Amino acid sequence: MTDLTKKRDRLLALIESYGSCAVAFSAGVDSTVVAKAAQLALGDKALAVTGDSPSLAEGELDEARRLAKLIGIRHRVIRTDEQNQPEYVRNAPDRCYHCKTELFTKIAKMLDELGVAVIVSGANADDAGDYRPGMKAAREQRVRSPLLECGITKAELRELAAQWELPVWDKPAMPCLASRIAYGVEATPERMSMVDDAERYLRSLGFREVRVRYHHGDVARIEVPADAVPSLCQSPRREEVIAQLKLAGFKFVSLDLEGFRSGSLNTLVPAELLAESTARS
Repeated sequence: MTDLTKKRDRLLALIESYGSCAVAFSAGVDSTVVAKAAQLALGDKALAVTGDSPSLAEGELDEARRLAKLIGIRHRVIRTDEQNQPEYVRNAPDRCYHCKTELFTKIAKMLDELGVAVIVSGANADDAGDYRPGMKAAREQRVRSPLLECGITKAELRELAAQWELPVWDKPAMPCLASRIAYGVEATPERMSMVDDAERYLRSLGFREVRVRYHHGDVARIEVPADAVPSLCQSPRREEVIAQLKLAGFKFVSLDLEGFRSGSLNTLVPAELLAESTARS
């Protein structure tokens, strides 16, 4: 047996031991693998729950419904209200903590209604070394993270997704739209909509991995893979991109010469917070 096969079997056995579970399901590769594992291990005793709010990129809710149907897992959509929480809107480095607390708390209050015993997240082994305030919320709500508990890395879960023929096996990471807004700048629905419009436009040009970071003063900082940076600097594409992002509401459009980096805004997080997060993971 390969190491991944052993981890897969351990994952299925761990989830089966829950008896029943609700998977926090975003339609990303992490939670999709967990949802598939839950369906295999528990059948109708597994449920996928998707939180819908302005921070969800356009099309992702439809993608969640499509994937749940493909997997064969029961699916429930709930409305989350993090936008009504001042601590979330002010967008400090712990913003994700307030968002995840809202989601996990709402699911926890529905456990009896949903007929499940455990909430499950898609956190994986690689998340333990990053700044993830949402993992604090998971601990507080006693959310289980079977991928993390089984030591399954991002690369391994993508391989597992391919083995299970899940179409998201190579899907780029799609964190919530609020994660594009620089810390300290209020995370409003209007700003998240600007980011969503800009990123959808850039993906329509063929960029699969792309981020549009929102900085104070309606400044857009575009991140694409480093080898694609020159193509955005050439006319007439450069002028077209500027025009489209200004239509989305940005006043200034910049291109990050370092290229795409997942979680690049975490470089703005104070070192002591990063150290605290890593120590708790």
